[in-house]
Parts: sequence; structure tokens; C-alpha cells
Amino acid sequence: MSVASTHPSLSIVSTPNAPGAIGPYSQAIKVGDLLFCSGCLPVDPSTGAIPDDVAAQTKQALKNLRAVVEAGGSELGKVAKTTVFLKNMNDFLTVNKYYEDAFGDHKPARSAVEVARLPKDVLVEIECIASLK
Repeated sequence: MSVASTHPSLSIVSTPNAPGAIGPYSQAIKVGDLLFCSGCLPVDPSTGAIPDDVAAQTKQALKNLRAVVEAGGSELGKVAKTTVFLKNMNDFLTVNKYYEDAFGDHKPARSAVEVARLPKDVLVEIECIASLK
């Protein structure tokens, strides 16, 4: 579902299939031929539950990212760039396995960074930029 923005060249993307924004931001914004997705947390949109381990959190964050990308009119195969935020870089290999499962043969440009803390004290957050063409 898309909602018009106050600026004519921007469109706000919102879907109930991913957790709602927990602050003054949008799940994603369309501008031109690009979709800019905010960081997706590993929150189950129907229950609000957050899995305990990094593997389950990664799968849920990627599921939420897919939902936002698709609501914006794109698909994971059109993602050009991702940023993966990790609470602990020691989890990189585990996150990488599920990331690879989600993207398959498509390999977007990516950055992965360790951060001191993430919203809701989750272990992983993933954002992306996707093409709409």
C-alpha cells in the first residue's frame, strides 16, 4: 500500500506485512525509479515478538525487508544496495548464510557494520535501496 507524501516527487510506502515505523519515519520512500527502505527490525508484524537468536532474527528482518520492498513495487532481485547493522560482528557468518538464502544468486552491493546498540536491543537490522524498473 502506498500513501502520497506532502512532496509531489515522493511517495510513502507502508504495509501491514512488516512492522510499522517506531518513530517519525516511513517504512520506505519512492523517489523516481528508486525505493529507499528504512532499516527492518526482526519484529513479527502480527505479534510484535522478537526472536531470541541471531539466526531467527535475521530471517525475520529479511522477511520484513521483502514485504516492504514488494509493497513498494519492487522485489529482492532488484535491490541495488543493502546495509546490515550487527550488534556483534561475530554473528556475521550466521547472518550471511540467511542473507544469501534470501537473495539467492542476486548479490547487491552491501555494507555490514557492527554497532553499539540497535532499536529494541535487537541483534540485526537491514536496510536497502532497490530499483523500481
